[in-house]
Amino acid sequence: MCGDSRDSPGRRDSTEAAAVREFWGRVGVPGLIDVHTHFMPERVLRKVWAYFDAFGADDGGDGGGVAWPISYRHDEERRVELLGEFGVRAFTSMLYPHKAGMARWLNDWAADFARRTPGCLRTATFFPEPGVEAYVREAVETGARVFKAHVQVGGYDPNDALLDPVWGLLADAGTPVVTHCGSGPEPGRHTGPGPIARLLARHPRLRLVVAHMGMPEYAEFLALAERYEEVRLDTTMAFTDFSERLMPFPRAESERLVALGERIVLGSDFPNIPYAYVHQLEALERLGLGDAWLRGVLHGNAARLFGLGSDPGE
Repeated sequence: MCGDSRDSPGRRDSTEAAAVREFWGRVGVPGLIDVHTHFMPERVLRKVWAYFDAFGADDGGDGGGVAWPISYRHDEERRVELLGEFGVRAFTSMLYPHKAGMARWLNDWAADFARRTPGCLRTATFFPEPGVEAYVREAVETGARVFKAHVQVGGYDPNDALLDPVWGLLADAGTPVVTHCGSGPEPGRHTGPGPIARLLARHPRLRLVVAHMGMPEYAEFLALAERYEEVRLDTTMAFTDFSERLMPFPRAESERLVALGERIVLGSDFPNIPYAYVHQLEALERLGLGDAWLRGVLHGNAARLFGLGSDPGE
């Protein structure tokens, strides 16, 4: 497991970057496209890290707590550099509000971050509140390439009437929406496949990317991807040792991963992961689904989704 940045950072980072680059080079892709990485204003990120620092700390004295150390607790500049050293050609700045009045400010920050950060796919977000359609439309028209919706943290129903025009707008624009809608690591009032199934019934062309493969409701979200051709799933934390201990993927569903191979995209949750980045890649390889499947997941599928050419900024 990767320690914090004080543990021989230069040596560790160099060794890890070499391992990541060796992996994707051996598989046969020109680099990685990671659709689920987090960059956000510093004070917001600190609160996110505090949540993970406390994760599992209160175990009721029965030893059931699960530690979630942040492997990449670096400053923003170093985190961006590391993705470059890993060979991540394009990535996102997943950010999300937990209450009304935050989303527009977060979108402004993300637009500035993308302008000053090569390789970043400009990311935006939203919340069910008055004015949401206007600021989402503004973000789309000024260049947002992907949105993040976090049903668990936001505590909202994706079918809230305030969001209906937003989903329609994003479906019409063909803009992907990475959506944390599964019930892991902790369930919310509106998590699970039911609310998303109702949403897709109304907006079947929505390019919804189910974060974390929908864990732990893997089978149900795979079924939604089978039903709706624009639905994708990202691999974020799925299949890793950490997640397999808590929310194991049912191996009986492996054939469905093959059938949906062109609609599964790489996500990592960098920097908020409790293990080394390369472990996500190794976890995908040990599924045994072959290099062609891996090439699509690590690069090709997201390249098509975002229309990326030889230059990921295109």
